Amino acid sequence: MRAHRTPRIPPRLLPRLVVLFLLPLLTTLSGTLIAPGHAHADVPARHAPAVTSLHAPPPAPEEPCTSKDAAVCLIRQMTPEEREQAREVRLRYHQLLDTMERVADRMHEEGRSDEEIARVLVDMRNEAKDITRAGMTPEAVQALEERNMKKYGNPLGPTADQQFAKYGSWAKVIEASTRTSAAVDQELGIPPRA
Repeated sequence: MRAHRTPRIPPRLLPRLVVLFLLPLLTTLSGTLIAPGHAHADVPARHAPAVTSLHAPPPAPEEPCTSKDAAVCLIRQMTPEEREQAREVRLRYHQLLDTMERVADRMHEEGRSDEEIARVLVDMRNEAKDITRAGMTPEAVQALEERNMKKYGNPLGPTADQQFAKYGSWAKVIEASTRTSAAVDQELGIPPRA
């Protein structure tokens, strides 16, 4: 009889597994743990309902989308119920970005380099996208991934190196890592992040 061995988890997968296992807890405790903006104590916390599925019906041929953002066009095709579900998913994504800001603050306090912080935040942001997409239909995920593949060559979004090439400094990559698309936020009735 062979002894049961616990499989070893590769170190590069540990952050993702931690996020996946802690997400339900963070969501449950979001009113207490997830603070908005830069975690100011005098600003009330954002609350997001649970993620539900998201489905985009085919576009109406008589109403072409004029937005340059494919995600905005996708939202405009949704029913009111689907828009509300998309808004809930987006709010959860904002909560995960709030957590990222706190991680960046902690890493700054620890004396970590801007490059190290930027690389961690870009990975966290892409993981946050992956996590929030778990509540969407395969069709909605496919549309978002196709957009990112065209734009970045990566279904989840840009890499840290692509961001550095775009912004020219790791400090600017850090700033950009917690920004969202103002057009998508506006379309869903959510204040955009600065």
